[in-house]
Amino acid sequence: MSGFRHVVLFKWVEGTTTLQQEEVAAKLRELPGAIPEIREYSVGMDAGVNPGSWDFAVVADFADRDAYLAYRDHAAHRAVIDTFVSPLVAERAALQYAF
Repeated sequence: MSGFRHVVLFKWVEGTTTLQQEEVAAKLRELPGAIPEIREYSVGMDAGVNPGSWDFAVVADFADRDAYLAYRDHAAHRAVIDTFVSPLVAERAALQYAF
């Protein structure tokens, strides 16, 4: 398989609840139904196995860079980020790579 992968990690602001994280996950999981460019999509909270981990991750696969850009700029994605993710984010790390 070949494609283009987007990986993003979040650290939430202090006081972010499990319920808030679950709401973010649920909203993000709706995106594959709204954005046809998404090939594979996985989101989740840290399992708490190792110290120093980030709080939440998103891994998304696309056919190519252009498909990723369509997702990045899609109105449904932007709405979830603006409404549910950004208010909770203390730190964000992301990268994209071809595979």
